[in-house]
Amino acid sequence: MEFGTERLKRARYAIAAVFCVHGAVTGSFATRIPWIQDHTSISAGQLGLALAFPAIGASLTMPLAGAISHRFGARNALRGLLAMWTLALILPALAPNIWTLCAALALYGASAGMSDVAMNALGVEVENRLGKSIMSGLHGMWSVGALIGSAGGTLAAHLGSDARLHHLLAALVLTAAGLAACQGVLDLQSAPEAEAPPRFTLPPKSAVVIGAVGFCAVFAEGSGLDWSAVYLRDVLNTDPGLAAASTTAFALTMAVARLAGDKVVDRFGPVRTVRVGGVLATVGGLLVALAPGVPVAMTGFALMGLGIAVVVPLAFAAAGRSGPNPSQAIAGVATITYTSGLLAPSAIGAVADVTSLVVSFGLVTLLAFGLVVGAQVLRGAGREAAPKESAAASGTQSGGK
Repeated sequence: MEFGTERLKRARYAIAAVFCVHGAVTGSFATRIPWIQDHTSISAGQLGLALAFPAIGASLTMPLAGAISHRFGARNALRGLLAMWTLALILPALAPNIWTLCAALALYGASAGMSDVAMNALGVEVENRLGKSIMSGLHGMWSVGALIGSAGGTLAAHLGSDARLHHLLAALVLTAAGLAACQGVLDLQSAPEAEAPPRFTLPPKSAVVIGAVGFCAVFAEGSGLDWSAVYLRDVLNTDPGLAAASTTAFALTMAVARLAGDKVVDRFGPVRTVRVGGVLATVGGLLVALAPGVPVAMTGFALMGLGIAVVVPLAFAAAGRSGPNPSQAIAGVATITYTSGLLAPSAIGAVADVTSLVVSFGLVTLLAFGLVVGAQVLRGAGREAAPKESAAASGTQSGGK
């Protein structure tokens, strides 16, 4: 099936809107984590344990996304999976204790992972058909969505609203917006004779080093999104509204950097961009860990977001050139980085329970410095090296040309 230029442009805007909706769910949830922790009366360590369950849910169900797209078509699959994700926002705030919170977050992570795979697969397909890189901009739109969601959460926290009501209203609005956006995405169908995609793919060795760089960046991202508000509240004793604003600052710098990322990489190259970004993220982590007050800590979170923003798109691009099987390498890097983002919050909580949140963010700072050391492996991952594999990169090849 061929699509004209105007149709592809509309599909690009539609998938960008989908990324925005997906990010808004994450931002809405992250800002109310302190409320959820208080509501369930759990410690930092228990919160960290609960925040491991999105990773468990995602790892068990992400392989199903390819089979769902193969069976129902890319558009219908994305429509259903995205609606599951937006409605899953309601669940964590309803949990009365640690065990129900773990179950809720497992379902939350499952819907997050499957919808993430489906939307990225369609995004790469649009990129391939347009013949130019758009993935950095799409990830930028995800950050814009996270910013919008965190801004709404900041306002709700400042007003002292019940997170159950806040998340119910947000879920309904985002579900409607997501369904509307899905109307414009490419409607790709698998050929009748096409075999279902494989459910599991082991990453090649070439993807491991590249994935390690992505791991460092996404670990810092997950830590900043899920723990910045808790850090300001518990370590610096700030009020809930201002604490939630730290998540907004983090998401804002991520959004700006990703939207401008392609031009920066074109001008300075991927290695220099990631190396400088690693320096900024390291300085940001140090400011957080050593902050004497709220302004310094918030500046630190903002610098962390700025420094790590473009690393993951460049890791995907480098993986596409790293060996004879680009799609397998990209899938391997995606698995490593996605797992990092889901496991980071629980790791931060576990370290904090044994030591303190300050020590936890010392670990984040150390990983941020890993970007400075490992930037060299991303050489050649500029705009011209954007992933050329489509849905197959995520194990969700939709067929239909």
